[in-house]
Amino acid sequence: MAYTPSLQPNTRIDVADILRGIAIGGIVLIHFIEHLNFYLFPEPSSDFMAALNRGVWDTTFFLLAGKMYAIFSMLFGLSFFIQHDNQAQLGVDFRPRFLWRMVLLMLFGLFDLLFYNGDILTVYAVCGVLVVPFIRANNKVLVAATIFFALQPIEIAYIIMGLIDPATTSLDLGSSELFKAILPAQSEGSIVDVAIKGIENGFPVNYLWAIEHGRFTQTIFLFLFGIYLGRKRLFYDEGDNVAIWKKVFIGSVLGFAVLYPLYKLVPGAIDTACVKESVKVMLNMWKNLVMMLFYVSGVVLLYYRTSARDFLKKIAPYGKMSLTNYLSQSIIGGFIFYNWGLGLYRYSGHTTSLLLGVLCVAVQYIFCRWWLTRHSHGPFEALWRKLTWIDKKH
Repeated sequence: MAYTPSLQPNTRIDVADILRGIAIGGIVLIHFIEHLNFYLFPEPSSDFMAALNRGVWDTTFFLLAGKMYAIFSMLFGLSFFIQHDNQAQLGVDFRPRFLWRMVLLMLFGLFDLLFYNGDILTVYAVCGVLVVPFIRANNKVLVAATIFFALQPIEIAYIIMGLIDPATTSLDLGSSELFKAILPAQSEGSIVDVAIKGIENGFPVNYLWAIEHGRFTQTIFLFLFGIYLGRKRLFYDEGDNVAIWKKVFIGSVLGFAVLYPLYKLVPGAIDTACVKESVKVMLNMWKNLVMMLFYVSGVVLLYYRTSARDFLKKIAPYGKMSLTNYLSQSIIGGFIFYNWGLGLYRYSGHTTSLLLGVLCVAVQYIFCRWWLTRHSHGPFEALWRKLTWIDKKH
């Protein structure tokens, strides 16, 4: 299909780096409070600590879980558009190069699985390949595909099957059993045991869990959504973009006001187990989406129209090294919580774990600021870039 590149330069988008930094920081906090997919926690020392831990858990998940991932995924699609369009302006088809990048991303993900069985990079690599056919599609096709995946087609299919036959069971691909088999390595094993289980069980469990819980189709949707936002240049301060983001901000508030009560009330009113579970998954994804849009539009408006711009800029270095930060949190978190390291899962409740996550983000941030005063890219970002263009001389 013929592709007409944009006629405007795709310059570095500072607010995208800021959003990426917020997203990766939130992801780290979620992972730490979860003990990096190791749901074993000590008994609280008092009723007060039990209440505090529950409040910290509920608040952190309400504010961050699924929303930070959504921002990160959307920005992945945006980056794909920018890379593709920049090369198209030079007369180069970037698609083969992007497929090679996904091979490299898969390798980064496999490295991550050696430390953390909840890696998302391997899932990103596959979803990235699946969106390649749409990068040159016209806007009507792109929008149609984006809406299709946003509607959670797997859940719709199960709702229909459940309505036809109430005995239909919910989608279960076996991720739960695979996940449970990893726990002994985390609680009692060596780093080699964790690595083996990460590849053996963690690799398939991430795909199976993502499909079971709507995350797989949501990721494809968010990649496509990011591509569309890139085409519309909505992250640049030009034209009526700020007015559009104001509407998105208001719409996200109204959307949450509708979807949150639906998420809380509707599944409980459904008797058919299969339909109940699929409706819950769908409403949760849509609720997270409007919260994500609230965060994104809010940050964009603050950046372009308020004095908070200078403060927000300080977050950008952390976002520029998101791949390095994502991979390093797996190593740091594994060392802190798993048996092969400090084994602090035995002593760290939700509150302590969150504080350790804040400390991890702070240390990473300081490193990012220091590193980027000496290098143009983070360590893993530079490696990914170099390997992407391995056959080219610069």
